[in-house]
Amino acid sequence: MDPESYVGAYYERIERREAKVRAFITLRPMDEVIEEAKRSVERLRSGRHGRLEGILIAVKDNISTMGIRTTCGSKMLETYVPPFDATVIERIKREGGIIVGKTNMDEFAMGTTTETSYFGPTRNPWDLSRTPGGSSGGSGAALAAHFAELALGSDTGGSIRSPAAYNAVLGLKPSYGTVSRYGLIAYANSLEQIGPMARNANDLEVLYSVIAGPDERDATTVSAVLEKKEVRLNGLRLGVLDDMMEVSEKPVKSVVNDVLNKLSSEGSELKEVKLGYLDYALPAYYIIAMSEASSNLARYDGVRYGYSSGEEGLWTDVYSINRGAGFGWEVKRRIMLGSFMLSAGYYEMYYIKALKIRRLIYDNIASILKSVDLILSPTMPILPPKIGDVINDPIRLFAMDVNTVVANLAGVPAISVPAGFHNGLPVGLQAMGPYLSDYSLISFARELEKITGYRDLTAPE
Repeated sequence: MDPESYVGAYYERIERREAKVRAFITLRPMDEVIEEAKRSVERLRSGRHGRLEGILIAVKDNISTMGIRTTCGSKMLETYVPPFDATVIERIKREGGIIVGKTNMDEFAMGTTTETSYFGPTRNPWDLSRTPGGSSGGSGAALAAHFAELALGSDTGGSIRSPAAYNAVLGLKPSYGTVSRYGLIAYANSLEQIGPMARNANDLEVLYSVIAGPDERDATTVSAVLEKKEVRLNGLRLGVLDDMMEVSEKPVKSVVNDVLNKLSSEGSELKEVKLGYLDYALPAYYIIAMSEASSNLARYDGVRYGYSSGEEGLWTDVYSINRGAGFGWEVKRRIMLGSFMLSAGYYEMYYIKALKIRRLIYDNIASILKSVDLILSPTMPILPPKIGDVINDPIRLFAMDVNTVVANLAGVPAISVPAGFHNGLPVGLQAMGPYLSDYSLISFARELEKITGYRDLTAPE
């Protein structure tokens, strides 16, 4: 390959479309990327190349990249440049991958539309009047516009799968502990995972195989060996979550039902199943996530970390001024709610009850997976909303996550695969599997691509 032509083609697309899409917060200079691509060509010619050699990868802006600004979409970290790489970035570089830039996101990953970013909203390349999902919306949009071949996101309650569904790409929320979180700027430690996004299942598998594995710097990673198991649609037992279908709007159900019919015609055995506790899943998720967020974000005081207003005076006053100016309104709301739920008198009333619901959901998923191989549902219950439609209504905003938070509460892997379109708007199909069945989900996505024809999709200009 000619490095200048290869990199130039991507940057030409970025130059044409980025002003409208706004997928990136920080884009690396083209000449730096070309130099890295030249070194990749030399390694390819010598036969000493990695699995991602020369591939351009977009990285969500809450994953630490040495020497490249990492902002979390927040004024609080607007000028922060990490002195180290996250483990996933180290592994990508070791395999020859090239970071093209850092993608836009909801501030500190708190949102489902990429509208809470301090740097402004990202727009959906399939329809610029609509959101690309969130919080990894910039990564999803970068793939849909073909600004990069692969991308990394993070998923706390659906933040990889939401933009995957809304941008007609693939996104995997890995089994908890299979991918190191070292270098991920924390939102809710017990729920979040870094995961791969791609335009086809084969590429998704390669990226996942690179970033997965134990890490001594992250005590939550597991040492279990992930087996690559191929899935065949004929005879595959698929549980369709009836309660998630019920809460999804009609156009979404229609597209998903078309895919289910195709799976049935391929010999898959479809069975209606019910999760139960779905009315409690969303409140339980947000209680846990906000509580952990209030603790994690306490470090940003403008003295040790983050934006400083330059004010002087009493510690409590300066702390309040710095955080008031550095955080956006959605982050402030979640910090305040999380602090309230952890306070004396309310901890058992809310937080402990949420943990009990979490366990019940895990038990129900485990029970369902005894009778089926995978669990299916729409990824998102609604079509991509228009910019501004849900951002000022927290109930509608939070409700968008109803189908995705379950996998995070249970720690099981979940993938979103393009299912089809309604009036030109993408719809995603979500599949969940048993713990450590990540490769089976990717294999299922590969089989699904064959019967739908949806792979390597690029949004029209």
